[in-house]
Amino acid sequence: MPGPHRIVFANEKGGTGKSTTAVHVAIGLAYQGAKVAAIDLDARQRTLHRYLENRAETERRRAIRLPGAQFAVFRGETIEALDQFSDEFAQDCDFLIYDTPGRDDAFARHVATRADTLVTPLNDSFVDFDLIGQVDAETFKVRKLSFYAELIWEARKQRAMSTIREGRRQMDWVVVRNRSGHVEMRNMRRLDQALTELSKRVGFRIAQGLSERVIYRELFPSGLTLLDKGQLGELGTSHLVARQELRELVAGLNLPMPGAREPELALAGGRA
Repeated sequence: MPGPHRIVFANEKGGTGKSTTAVHVAIGLAYQGAKVAAIDLDARQRTLHRYLENRAETERRRAIRLPGAQFAVFRGETIEALDQFSDEFAQDCDFLIYDTPGRDDAFARHVATRADTLVTPLNDSFVDFDLIGQVDAETFKVRKLSFYAELIWEARKQRAMSTIREGRRQMDWVVVRNRSGHVEMRNMRRLDQALTELSKRVGFRIAQGLSERVIYRELFPSGLTLLDKGQLGELGTSHLVARQELRELVAGLNLPMPGAREPELALAGGRA
């Protein structure tokens, strides 16, 4: 058996909404009836783990049940320990989600190269674009790939060679554009062109991400998401738009959903 579908949220720059996106995708999948495991590889910040801890506490405090994910922080010291931990922790799950640190990290590089779906959130700016490619200062044409893009390109080539032989899935790399509504129109056009050019060279797909950010920060202490409609009270128009953006993001990842299954409403459990 190929095991759970591995979704890795990775970006070596911080502040791109990586952990927030990871949590909301995890809950979105759980709402569709999938069994989800989530591993936080950032033992220092633990943003994903803290979010899901807050969700479990809200469930206990309100005596409610919500779709969720089993979650843990990896604190081991070797790649071998990470692989063993992942295999044991996500056993019988449909999806295994990794949230990685916003810095260069050996564990993050390892899981990124083994991802079935690699999600790289970017804010719409050339500061963030520099993670995957460098552009000419005058023409804004892509001059060269970044080290990170080269790493993923090589991993995808190796993965393609082993797909048939080992029965592994092809890697799907998705660059998710967060905060696109905050970008000046001319700059957005330049980013559109650069991303489109680079996507053709290295083979990633582009998806729209989460443009409404305040509500996500406000929901963190409760661990709730915009999908938890019965727990949020009256929502404004911007929040309803943000909820639709979230649904479209999950759909746009084109993940292999399991067969029809009722959502599981067990309390989310934490494990340090």
